[in-house]
Amino acid sequence: MTDQKINKVNAKDQPDIPCPPAQDMRPVMKEPLVRMKKRGVVTTRHKAIVYILGFILALLVGALMLLAVGKNPIIAYRDMAVGSFGTKIASAETVRIAIPLLITSVAVGFAFKMKFWNIGAEGQILAGAVACSYIVIHSINNGNYIPRLPLHLIMVICALIGGALFGFLPAFFKTKWGTNETLFTLMLNYIAIQYVVYLQSLRTWQHPDSSYPKIIDFSTFTDGKVELPRLFGVHIGWIFALIIAVIAYFYLTRTKHGFEISVVGDSMNTARYAGMNTTWIQIRTLLVSGALAGFVGYLQVAGANHTLTETSAGGVGFTAITVAWLAKLNPFVMVPISIFIAMLQKGSLFIQSTMRIPASVADLLTGLILFFMLGCEFFIEYKLVFRGKRNVSHLEQKEVAE
Repeated sequence: MTDQKINKVNAKDQPDIPCPPAQDMRPVMKEPLVRMKKRGVVTTRHKAIVYILGFILALLVGALMLLAVGKNPIIAYRDMAVGSFGTKIASAETVRIAIPLLITSVAVGFAFKMKFWNIGAEGQILAGAVACSYIVIHSINNGNYIPRLPLHLIMVICALIGGALFGFLPAFFKTKWGTNETLFTLMLNYIAIQYVVYLQSLRTWQHPDSSYPKIIDFSTFTDGKVELPRLFGVHIGWIFALIIAVIAYFYLTRTKHGFEISVVGDSMNTARYAGMNTTWIQIRTLLVSGALAGFVGYLQVAGANHTLTETSAGGVGFTAITVAWLAKLNPFVMVPISIFIAMLQKGSLFIQSTMRIPASVADLLTGLILFFMLGCEFFIEYKLVFRGKRNVSHLEQKEVAE
């Protein structure tokens, strides 16, 4: 029997099977139980609701933590508010904490606007503090010969140069050899800290009657010339902080330089296609960012501490990153957020003494609130979509029905 006859017989023996519909032939893609979906237009009302709910949840979780350690959360939250703004002295201390935080937030905001991840504000603050402290030490060791006003002017210039140098180095290496700016700026922090530790061991920086590795108190040895004048109980650094925030806003939104920073941040190739000198823009922006952080170092030396230690930055460089992101890099919004975080820090210190809460618990409470505030950004930009029956494919519904 030939092959043709065999095929004819087999075709007759096969039953008639209808062809399945075309839509059932498509591959089935199972939808996940939960997925993220980017929101479209986000209204101000929606943002306000998310932030309010996030803050309430943060307080509730913090209350559970306080109850777990045997403390009354209502009293703790009350003491945090009273310890921050309950008295004139407490309010002045809260503002004093907010001053370096605000300026440093503006400083890192310049770099972040350009998608340059400057994690080295801590080191830039210390670099500015070291540079201006050199002038003070030189004046003290030579008979305290520099008058008050010239001393502060020289200190400011040196602080700006010191901070700008620590901003220039990562920008130069990134534009020249493509190094990772996050690691570069982070490592510079440790270099600055260890250099301050080295200065503490120098006899010319120590108290003449002591060999303890500690830098002298500048205010005592300069007859108060290093101290900044006070206004409303706080050193005048808060005036500079507000002025810097205003200038930074208009610089970023109303000037050619600000426009170039935005374009470089959006797309480096677009900036190059438009004829922009991207190398100089990055270096120039990091010079400004580092100089502002260095100015914070001057304020810490002349306004807050009146000396230099490895903790003069006090973690401000890292906390400022949180402030900048919460403010969406808007210098005006950074003002209330800086005050809010300063209130949390001052309040946590207050409840440590009044309620005998361990420092770790107080810091964890502050961290919880900031964590929930940052989490609000996710729910503002995205929403969670849960898989329901209306999202299940036709075949899956048919299988479930059978």
